[in-house]
Amino acid sequence: MTIDVREIQEILPHRYPFLLVDRIVELEVGRRIIGTKNVTINEPFFQGHFPGYPIMPGVMIIEAMAQVGGLLAFKSSKVGPNQLVFFLGIDKAKFRKPVYPGDQLKLVLEVLQERAPFWRMKGLAYVGEDLVCEAELKAMIGEREAYTSAKTEKDIDRNS
Repeated sequence: MTIDVREIQEILPHRYPFLLVDRIVELEVGRRIIGTKNVTINEPFFQGHFPGYPIMPGVMIIEAMAQVGGLLAFKSSKVGPNQLVFFLGIDKAKFRKPVYPGDQLKLVLEVLQERAPFWRMKGLAYVGEDLVCEAELKAMIGEREAYTSAKTEKDIDRNS
């Protein structure tokens, strides 16, 4: 199963410049997903990271992984129209090699554990055959209104 950017935008609330998934090239519901991100010099973060030596920030690689993982959780669950996938945490992140403009990230996520509404996944990011980043990610599926209408972290905790 493949998913193009139009369908990705129907699922994820992210938009330019923060949508960091271009395509899903493989999906095994409830198990595994592979997505791609084409890294271009036009990315806004390259203006300051770093002038004259552009490198994709590690936090943006992790965010791309989280978005792909969110797509896996969403497509694997019975999600209502008012629900979103929320990124909860990251563990064991390691950055192996830099990512440059012109690279294509291949983002591979595998489910480690799923107990609705919570998900834990292992994420790997590659450029070609080279592993550039790995991490464990945690996410949950929750009601959109409980989070978008909250004014403080205490409000979010009360609504959970």
